[in-house]
Amino acid sequence: MRNRVQLITYADRLGGTLAGTGAVIREHLAGAVGGVHLLPFFTPYDGADAGFDPQDHTAVDPRLGSWDDVRTLAQDLDVVVDVIVNHVSSDSAAFLDFRERGAASPSASMFLTFGSVFPEGATEADLTAVYRPRPGLPFTPVTVAGEKRLLWTTFTPQQIDIDVRSEPGAAYLGSILRTLADAGVSMVRLDAVGYAIKTPGTSSFMTPETFDFIEAFTAQTRGLGMDVLVEVHSHYESQVQIGALVDRVYDFALPPLVLHSLYSGDAAALRHWLDVRPRNCVTVLDTHDGIGVIDVGPDAITGRPGLLTPAQVDALVEGIHAATGGASRQATGAAASNLDLYQVNSTFYDALGRDDARYLAARAIQLFAPGIPQVYYVGALAGENDMDLLARTAVGRDINRHVYGPGEVAHEVQRPVVRAQLALMRLRNEHPAFDGDFTLEPATDGATDDLLTMTWRAGADHALLAVGVADASASLEWTTATGTARVDDLLDAEGLDRR
Repeated sequence: MRNRVQLITYADRLGGTLAGTGAVIREHLAGAVGGVHLLPFFTPYDGADAGFDPQDHTAVDPRLGSWDDVRTLAQDLDVVVDVIVNHVSSDSAAFLDFRERGAASPSASMFLTFGSVFPEGATEADLTAVYRPRPGLPFTPVTVAGEKRLLWTTFTPQQIDIDVRSEPGAAYLGSILRTLADAGVSMVRLDAVGYAIKTPGTSSFMTPETFDFIEAFTAQTRGLGMDVLVEVHSHYESQVQIGALVDRVYDFALPPLVLHSLYSGDAAALRHWLDVRPRNCVTVLDTHDGIGVIDVGPDAITGRPGLLTPAQVDALVEGIHAATGGASRQATGAAASNLDLYQVNSTFYDALGRDDARYLAARAIQLFAPGIPQVYYVGALAGENDMDLLARTAVGRDINRHVYGPGEVAHEVQRPVVRAQLALMRLRNEHPAFDGDFTLEPATDGATDDLLTMTWRAGADHALLAVGVADASASLEWTTATGTARVDDLLDAEGLDRR
C-alpha cells in the first residue's frame, strides 16, 4: 500500500459506473489521489443499506460494470474494497434456501438465531449486556421452514448476521477474499467486524474472541497478498489494540477531535490523541457514515474515560447542529431512518459552517497526521448537505451522499476551496518529507493549547504545518527544488509545487 491519499467513493454517485469513477479521477483529481476505496458495488449496490447488504458479494452489479473495470482501476491506483464480514442480505440465495428448507439447507449453520447463540436460553442480564449500535434487541422474527425463528440482525432486518466460524460461513468469506485478490485489490476493509463474534454472557462486541477472529482473518487475507483495514467505531483504546493486529486501523477519533479543537479553540485533546494513537492508521475527516462521537467518548460498556468528557461530547454534537443551521439534527438519530446512536450526519464542510479557512485547516491537519489519508468524495469537493436527497429518502446518511451529475464535478473543482484542497493533497502525495519522520511540537505555555505545529522531515526536506485552532489561522512551509516556500493562507495553496 503506497503512502498516497485515497479517495472514498460510491461508483454510482461519482461517475455513475466503475469506469466513470476512473474517468473522474483521471480528469479532475489527477495527482491528488493515489488510491480509491470503492464502496460496495456488489449485487445490488442500492439495497437496504446502500450496498452493505449484498445478495452476492462476489458479483459486481452489472449496472456499475464488471470485475475487469476493477482490474483496470487497479493498474494505476491502490484499490480498497469492503468485505462485509458480519451479515448478508435477506435476499441472498443462501438465506432464501435456509428460510425455505430450514435445517435441511446446506447453509443452515451459516445463520445465527437466538437459539444457536443462547442454546440454554438467555436471561434479562444476558440480553441487556449485548452492545447495540441501534435501538432495540438484535433479533428479527422470520418464518423458517414453517417455524417462527428469531434471527440475529445487528443492523437492519434485511441484514442477516452470519456465523463466521461455521463451515459455510468461513467458506463464504473465503470465496469473497479469493475473488477480490483475483481482481487486483490491494487492501480489504473489514466492515462491521466488531460485531462478528457472538459470545453468550458478554457484550458480543470487541471481545477477546473478536480480537482472535480479526487476527486469524487478517492472516488469511495477507496470505492472498492483500492488506487489512479494520473498521470499528469504539473506545479509543480498542483502536490501539486493533492496530497491533492488522495492517491498518481507521482513526475515527480524528474527525470529532478536529471539530472539537476548532469549535473550542483548544487542541489539548487532539494533541493527546496524536501522541498515543497507532501510527498505522487510515485517517479520515468524512466518510459515507456520520461523524462518530463514540470514538472520543467514554466506553459505553465499561465506563472508561474517553478522549473527551461527556460534557465536551454534548457540546461537540450541539456545535455540529449549530454550524449546520439545524440540518444535521434533521438527519440524525430518531429524526431519520437508518439510525445510529453514535453518529451525527452532516458533510464535514457544513459541520464547519461552510467556512473555507476552517475547512482547509481541518483537511491539512488530517493530511499531516501520520497514516494513509482517505478523503470522501463529497469532502473532496467540499460538498454541502443534500437536504433534497434527505427529504426524498428520509435516510439520515443521505445528507452526505450526494449524487454528482454530468458536468457537476467539473464545476465544483473550479471553486477556490476545492482547488486549494486538491493542491494540499498533491503536496501530501509528492513531497518526500512525508516518507520521513513526524514531529508534533510541544504545547506552548499558556492557559489554552491553541497552536498545533506538525512537521515531517526526510533528509534535507521538510514540510511544516502550524494551525491556530482558535481562529483557524494556518501557515504551511515546505522545501522546494530551489529552497523553501511558504503560504500563510491555505486558500493560496492551489499554487503549491516543488518548482
